[in-house]
Amino acid sequence: MAADSTLLLSLVEEFVSGLQDSKAKDTATCVKDGQFTILQLVEALGLSLTSAQPHTRARGVQLLSDVLHDCYGGLTEREVEVLIAFYEDRLKDHYVITPPVLQGLRALTKCTVLPPGSAVSMLRSLFQDVHVQSLMLTERACVYNMLINLMATREAELKGLGADFVFGFVQSMDGERDPRNLLLAFQIARTIVLRGYDLGKFTEELFEVTSCYFPIDFSPPPNDPHGITREELIQMLRDVLTGTPRFAEFLLPLIIEKLDSDVQSAKLDSLQTLVAGVSQYEHKDVAEFLEGLWASLRREVFQTSSEKIESAGLAALTALTSCLSRSVLNSDSEDSLSTFLELVLKDCKHHLCEPDLKLVWPSAKLLQAACSASYRASHVIADAVTPSLIEQYNSRAQCSHRRTLLEVVQRFVQSVRACENEESVFSAFRPSLCSMVLSALTETNASLQVTATSVLTSLAQHTGLLLDSDVELAVDHLTRLLLTEEDHRVGLAVVECAGALAGLHPAAFITELIPRLKAAMFAEPMDQNDNGAAPEKHSHHAVRQRCLSALAAVSTQPSVVQESTPVLLEVLSAAHAGSVVFSVEEVVSACHSLRRIAEQVEDSEETGRCFHDVIIPRLLSLALQAALQGEGSPGRRSPLLEEAVLSAMVPVISTSCSRLQPTLAGQTASRAVSLFLDGDVSFLPDNSFPSNIQLLEQPGDSWSRSRMVCLLLGCVCSLPRGVEVPRLDLLMTELEEMSCTCSYPLSYTSAAKCFAGLLNKRPQGDALDSLIQRTVKRACSELDSASSSVRTQAFTLMLWVAKALLLRYHPQFTTLTDKLFSLLDDADLGPAAADGFCLLMSDSADILNRGCHADVRIMYRQRFFCENSAKLVRGFNAAPQEKKPNYLKALSNIVNKLPKQVQVTELPALLSLLLEALSCPDQGVQLSTLSCLQPVLVDPPPALIQQLEALVSRLLALTSSPAMSVRTASLRCIHAVSCFPEHEVLPFRARVLRALARPLDDRKRLVRREAVRARAQWFLLGSPGGS
Repeated sequence: MAADSTLLLSLVEEFVSGLQDSKAKDTATCVKDGQFTILQLVEALGLSLTSAQPHTRARGVQLLSDVLHDCYGGLTEREVEVLIAFYEDRLKDHYVITPPVLQGLRALTKCTVLPPGSAVSMLRSLFQDVHVQSLMLTERACVYNMLINLMATREAELKGLGADFVFGFVQSMDGERDPRNLLLAFQIARTIVLRGYDLGKFTEELFEVTSCYFPIDFSPPPNDPHGITREELIQMLRDVLTGTPRFAEFLLPLIIEKLDSDVQSAKLDSLQTLVAGVSQYEHKDVAEFLEGLWASLRREVFQTSSEKIESAGLAALTALTSCLSRSVLNSDSEDSLSTFLELVLKDCKHHLCEPDLKLVWPSAKLLQAACSASYRASHVIADAVTPSLIEQYNSRAQCSHRRTLLEVVQRFVQSVRACENEESVFSAFRPSLCSMVLSALTETNASLQVTATSVLTSLAQHTGLLLDSDVELAVDHLTRLLLTEEDHRVGLAVVECAGALAGLHPAAFITELIPRLKAAMFAEPMDQNDNGAAPEKHSHHAVRQRCLSALAAVSTQPSVVQESTPVLLEVLSAAHAGSVVFSVEEVVSACHSLRRIAEQVEDSEETGRCFHDVIIPRLLSLALQAALQGEGSPGRRSPLLEEAVLSAMVPVISTSCSRLQPTLAGQTASRAVSLFLDGDVSFLPDNSFPSNIQLLEQPGDSWSRSRMVCLLLGCVCSLPRGVEVPRLDLLMTELEEMSCTCSYPLSYTSAAKCFAGLLNKRPQGDALDSLIQRTVKRACSELDSASSSVRTQAFTLMLWVAKALLLRYHPQFTTLTDKLFSLLDDADLGPAAADGFCLLMSDSADILNRGCHADVRIMYRQRFFCENSAKLVRGFNAAPQEKKPNYLKALSNIVNKLPKQVQVTELPALLSLLLEALSCPDQGVQLSTLSCLQPVLVDPPPALIQQLEALVSRLLALTSSPAMSVRTASLRCIHAVSCFPEHEVLPFRARVLRALARPLDDRKRLVRREAVRARAQWFLLGSPGGS
């Protein structure tokens, strides 16, 4: 014990007299180890604490506080009680002792064994003996942290202080200026108002001491180590000011005053604070300020110079109206909502009736903002405004005025919340509104028709506003516009409107629209030799395209799908049979419509059956009929033999299969495998096919039959991973054989894609590894043989297998990657290998994507880049000069597909290669590289600035590229370079300005526009106010 006592006295002496601050840590360690206690430390500090020198006493208290900071968790209640009494007494000592005393008290506030009443005792001493704002920043922060700690653990005791606690805090905070401490002070104030502390007679004082900082005007210094933002301070202060309705009488006049400011940020902060405040208030809290608030909000919308301010003003009006709507009316109470809405209507309604309609939009926006707040508000405003708008519409002759009024009506209808159990506020005006909209659809003005379709869509969202007779009339008008109106905007608007209405009123579209569209599509255009024949055929083609789009748009309900899909299938049948002439483009559009229906129709067993039993078999049957007809008939060729049509059929089948229920999906897989392996056509409609059809084994290498494999891809590669494909090993063997031996690009590519899609989903194991090894061995043997006639086929198979393995992180992918890199030096396949990296890094639309339930791991692109970028650089450096463009193209394809954030991080290391790629003659490489460089130029790394000469030279050379896209992208990059540090780019100013004179006269407007922007920025370099 004597040794411990000697050690303790030694540590105290070295800290107090020797000024060795590190001894505090040593002392704390000894206390934790149990060599002596805190009270023994206090006894050892006796001479220091009673010294006549204030600085000596301060050092003694500092040592005790530093030890407590590390050891407060092990104190007993008795020790805490003694220490609190000691520290409270020290607060009356010399001012130099106050900082370490506060640090000690702060440590004690973290103790879990604080004696009852000690929190109140500490705060009474603190508020009585310490003038907080005379302390340094760190000590003030110490006081605030003490309060935060005690409020978190001793709330009941502090509330027992009553309003004295609030008064003490107000005195402590008054005059605080440091943003770090303000965050702490605002946190305390927020807890006071939100946790129900008694404000007593100090409500106004608490508001004043915090509201003096409103609105926050703080800009953090560059590279601020504390990370305090203006937004943090704004939000914390807003939480305080809007935390209690008792502040309303002070806050609302302050907001009205601040809205008179010319500072945009102050206006925005005030409006957002108003929104937060009134969401907590009752109508009585805001009643006396309604006129002032309305005057300010009206001014901000009528005279706004900022969209943000206008939006915030409208949001504030909505929140204020919502607050007033929450009032419960008594017989003797004033209806604040009606009073306020009278103000709004008085100032806005008459603008809707002015002849020139100059202020119609600000007034309409204000009325709509109030209207959207509540059902009560919408009733009042709709009753007051709707008759006037209808009357104005009927009395106006100019289409522009009528369109404006229709748009206003639409905004009102959209702003009102449709309530399921409430009658629509527009019910009283239903006949007039429907008449107005339907009459607008009969106008000849395209803009008016487009607006009318939007209003019709909005009306349909309100229950009871469109009767069955109205819907039938609307469908009649929409059908007429589809069949006769040539304006593209009207066509798009009508299709969108029809889609919205069909989801709510399917019966009218089944009986009216679909039969008329079918008749129009199957009507032949007049075949004449006069000059009008070509325009009429073009018009009929446009009508067919709109009809096909409309059929897809309205098919969101199963009942509509049952009627629309047979029409689309009939288009394909008629095109194949030649009974009606449909162009290839129209047949492709029919397939696109079927795919869209498969994507959007609600998932149900009924729709699943429709696709499984009708659509998929019908598509397979038509394609097979076309394939067999193409083999034997040298005459007319079916459009279904075209690659574009087959490619359009694939996503129809794949989308359908991806959404099938497991049972139906399994049946589809079984049927497809039986068809392609065994020639089983029993499930196909129109079954007049010959027996023993071979689709994967063609001795005669039938091009038309071999193309059918692309439809197999749609059937089996989009199924959920839990669905088992029967006879999978045999199927994959046949696909591998076909992909390596077939001579038709669509056939062998589709076979390779199908093989890869199935491979990607196969479970991990020896069977998968052996299959991969066998396939890779075969592909590599063909690729290594320069005389092989199927090198392209083998390369295609290898590329798709590589993608399938890359997506699932299979370890054997590395072998294929190395082979792909080696092919960059191949005389025949080098360019194709460079393009292959684009395929590896891109999302595939029809296979190997998440929509097809493929096994796709996150961040596979980043992983591929990290593992292979060094290989690419080494290969580039070792390659002969004539092969280097292949490496540059591969690099460009890889980097261009990376997320932008990764590009910015990784590109500096590859900068020399990217600059070399700008000199590559391949325009695709140039464009890809420019798109990679552009985000990096916004915040250039030092390595890029060091190569500024090479960068500027190459970019200026590309401004004369034959490709418009390259010229435009290079000008954008030159524009970005002007924002580099001025001393770095100023030497290039004259040279760049001379070079940019030529693109100013470019024949393409987009190029001229970019040239003007870039040249203006470079021209301002070095001038006052320039960049």
